[in-house]
Amino acid sequence: MNATRREFLKAIGASTVLSLGAGAPAFLGGLGASLRGRALAGESENTGTGSGRVLVAIQLTGGNDGLNTLVPYEDDAYARSRPTLRLRSEQVLKLDGGLGLHPEMAALRKVFDTGRLAILQGVGHAGSSRDHDIALRDWHTARPGDASCQTGWLGRAADLARRPCDPEAPAAFVGPIDQPFALNARRTTVPAIRSLREPALRAPDGADGAADHLARLSEAALSPRAGGGSPLLEHLCRSARAAAERSRRIETLASTYGEQGGAPFPLARTLRTVTGLIRADCGVRIYLVELGGGGIGGFDSHANQGANHGALLRQLSESMAAFLRDLDRDGLLDRVLLLTFSEFGRTLGENGRHGTDHGAAAPIFLAGGAVKGGIVGAHPSLTDLDQGGLKSHTDFRRVYATALGRWLGYDARAILGEAFEPLDVL
Repeated sequence: MNATRREFLKAIGASTVLSLGAGAPAFLGGLGASLRGRALAGESENTGTGSGRVLVAIQLTGGNDGLNTLVPYEDDAYARSRPTLRLRSEQVLKLDGGLGLHPEMAALRKVFDTGRLAILQGVGHAGSSRDHDIALRDWHTARPGDASCQTGWLGRAADLARRPCDPEAPAAFVGPIDQPFALNARRTTVPAIRSLREPALRAPDGADGAADHLARLSEAALSPRAGGGSPLLEHLCRSARAAAERSRRIETLASTYGEQGGAPFPLARTLRTVTGLIRADCGVRIYLVELGGGGIGGFDSHANQGANHGALLRQLSESMAAFLRDLDRDGLLDRVLLLTFSEFGRTLGENGRHGTDHGAAAPIFLAGGAVKGGIVGAHPSLTDLDQGGLKSHTDFRRVYATALGRWLGYDARAILGEAFEPLDVL
C-alpha cells in the first residue's frame, strides 16, 4: 500500500494518530466500519439537515410539582390542601381561567404573552407508576409497562431518521449527567456532548491542527501519485474532509459564541450549547437536555419544597426564555420546537415536611415559533384524584406523536408502536 494511503488510514483510526475526543459528537467524524457498506453501496454523503426542523426536549428529573408550576389559585381544594405551600392570588403570574404561573417564572410569562408558549394540562397516562425508575422508564421508552423494551423513543426516532450506514447521528444528548435512556437506540450511536469547547477532533499526543491535518492527509491520499481510484478510499476521504470541516465550523463558533452569555444558570449554558450546534448545522435534529441532576433530588420535593422548587422553576424559566431569544435573534426560532417532560407530578396535599409526594398527571410546556400559544386542555379535577395525584386526560404519547409526526415529519406510529392522535398545537 502506498505510504500516503497508509498514513491517511492510520490517521482515521481511533487508536492511532487521530481520534475522536472523549464524548465528541459522532456526527462529526463517524469514520468506522459502517462506512464500508455505505461506500460500496455508492451512497452520497449527508452533510447536514439544512433547513430541517429541530426538536429540543428538556427532562425535569424527579417529578415536577405541576400544581405549583401552573397554579389553580382560585380553587378552594388547592388552598385547603396546601396550608404552607399554597401560592396566593397576589403572588402568582395570572394567565387565564383562574390559573397562573409560579412567581419565579416571570421570564416564561413574557414568552407566553408573545404566543410562543403552550401549556398542556393533565398530561400523563393511565396507571402510571409512582416509582421514579419505572415512571421515568415509561416516559423514556413510550412503552408503559414494557420492562423488556431496550430502546428509547428518541433513540428509535434516531434509528428511523438515520440512513443505512450513515456516520452522522441525528440525535444528541447535551449535558453533564449520564445519557438518559430516552436516547437508547438499536443502530445509531448517539453522542453525549458537554460543551462546544470540547474538540470534535483531536490528536492523542496533543498536537494542534488535528482537523487541518486530517484534511491534508485525505487530499494526499486521493492524489494520482498515491494510487487513488478505490471507491472505499474515496468515500473515507470525503467523510474525513466533512468531519474536518464540521470540526472547524464548531471550533470557529466556540471561539466567537460564548457559552457563558445569557441567564446565569447551568441549564442556560447547556441550551446555549444547543443553540450553537443548531447554528453549526451539524445534522442533528433531536436534542435532549436535563434539569434536576439525574438522581435523587432535583424536582423530587418531599421536604422544604417552597424555596427549592422556586429556584428550579426560575432556572427553567429564564433558561428557556434565553434560549428562545437566542434562536429568534439568529433567525432559527421557526425551526425549533422545545418541550418539557417529567416522570410524574406531585400529590395535591402537602405532607408533614412542607413537601409533596409522588403524584400522577402534570402540565408540560411546548415552545417555539410555530407553537399555537395558550393553555391547552382542562385543568384536572382537584376533588377526583388518583391516589392523591391528578388524573390525566391527555396521554403523553400524543405529545410525542405531535413532536415526531407533525413537527419532525417522522412515522410516529413506527416509533411509538401504535397510533396516537397528534394535538392541535402547531
